[in-house]
Amino acid sequence: MRTFKVKPSSKGLLVRDPETRQPLKAAGELKPRNIYWLRRIKDKSVVEVKAKQQKQETEE
Repeated sequence: MRTFKVKPSSKGLLVRDPETRQPLKAAGELKPRNIYWLRRIKDKSVVEVKAKQQKQETEE
């Protein structure tokens, strides 16, 4: 299954992984590109972290 990196759309927003029930890390996590995470993107609970964003975050 394809994966992508997602993170909460705003600081302090608690988004749980449906399988582990653990909160998503603020820096983002690699998740399966499935209907659950695509819905979270659509409802703006999470955002996809692109390669450029990842690079900028590591530099800060």
